[in-house]
Amino acid sequence: MSDRAGFTRMEDSTQADWALIVPEVMKMAKSLPDRVLAHLALLDGDYGGFPVDRCQHSLQAATLALADGRDDEYVACALLHDIGDTLGTFNHPDIAAAILKPFVSEANLWMVQHHGIFQGYNFFHHIGLDRNMRDAFKGHAHYERTAEFVERYDNPAFDPKAEVMPIAAFEPILRRLMAAPKNSVYKAALAKD
Repeated sequence: MSDRAGFTRMEDSTQADWALIVPEVMKMAKSLPDRVLAHLALLDGDYGGFPVDRCQHSLQAATLALADGRDDEYVACALLHDIGDTLGTFNHPDIAAAILKPFVSEANLWMVQHHGIFQGYNFFHHIGLDRNMRDAFKGHAHYERTAEFVERYDNPAFDPKAEVMPIAAFEPILRRLMAAPKNSVYKAALAKD
């Protein structure tokens, strides 16, 4: 077992404590893709009434994006856009956005965070909601990008007969993307190590 910091209140921590903590944080950060892939695999067999399980839906969306020549960041967004379905039943886009936030552009983050409302155009009217809820965002810089994501990758990714790439095919993409944060309050501190 590694050494541990000695404080009981964060305000009492010392530079020596953080010299112990930061390397542990870095080890945890390096294994983030493994934990994300493991959680994605947990969606296998979870249909929730849909024609395909949540894992297959995610793989279909990512396969479609990759086949269209989208970059790694976009493909990762397609792969993980619904990863929060089981943890955030009422706010799954927020879960996916929180995972991706340190690693993606503002445009891709906004797209993931708002995809649920944009996908709502296709079904909200069936459950008593306003299908045009996305119209509240008309004129936003990322409106068209998000509408396109839903139309090309999220909406058609419920086909039980679709050929999809396995999770392992996306592992290198996630590893590259999550190798270093672009947007994090900790970025400068972690770069020192």
